[in-house]
Amino acid sequence: MRRDRVSEDIFVFVSDLYVQVTSTVMLTAEGALVIDAMPFPSEAREIIAFVEGRLGPDSVRYVMNTHHHADHVYGTYLFPGAEVVAHDACRELLSELGPASLARAKQHTPALAEVELRLPDISFREEMYIQLGHRHLRLLHTPGHTPDSMSVFETNERSMSAGDLAMPVPHIVSGDLDQFRASLQRIQALEPDFVVQGHGNVLLKGEVEELVEGHLQYLDNITERVRELIENDEPPRKLREIDIESCGLSRIPLDGSVSKLHLENLIHMYKMMAGA
Repeated sequence: MRRDRVSEDIFVFVSDLYVQVTSTVMLTAEGALVIDAMPFPSEAREIIAFVEGRLGPDSVRYVMNTHHHADHVYGTYLFPGAEVVAHDACRELLSELGPASLARAKQHTPALAEVELRLPDISFREEMYIQLGHRHLRLLHTPGHTPDSMSVFETNERSMSAGDLAMPVPHIVSGDLDQFRASLQRIQALEPDFVVQGHGNVLLKGEVEELVEGHLQYLDNITERVRELIENDEPPRKLREIDIESCGLSRIPLDGSVSKLHLENLIHMYKMMAGA
């Protein structure tokens, strides 16, 4: 697993096991904050070992789940001494959907056999603040990728952990297009010095503007391309002819997985716009 130091005592871990999913660790004299906890126990334990090597045993004070998807929450149970924080809807979705989803995942992925579902201890609706040591965190509801998505803004370093709101390609299948646009613009307005994406590399200040503008244009492009197919009575199979480059983004990031996410976006949008 890759570890990047992006600021004084802020580290980003990037998974080798699942689509470059990320976890952010912020260290303070009073303990650590962890944003997202990896899907696989082996990588969550690497994060714990790193924190304990710096601060000692049981030093993680808070774990924040940016949304309910498995790749961001399954490692949370390995932090029993920490308070788990998420959006209200994250707790609701994990409670409602989590047990069955985890049972299915265990059937197909033996590495998840020991995972236990951990629900958030603290939740919020629109905005929440956490102070730990010199870290002042502003937790924001930023829906779009999912209804429960949140972003974490560290106000001193001006760092943003945006979860899957920020990825090499927007992914809207579980969310809402208008909310996605509004949340991207909200992140842009905060002018962070860097953004931790839910998957992939950390974005520096100049790249944040590029990501937001590029993603907004991409969402406009796929909306227009799908609308044209529907208006011309083209069948859904024609969606495969709309490659991601023609919509303004690269197929290279995430080892090529962005093309799969792009096709999922097109299929979802076709169904929504066609009323299927």
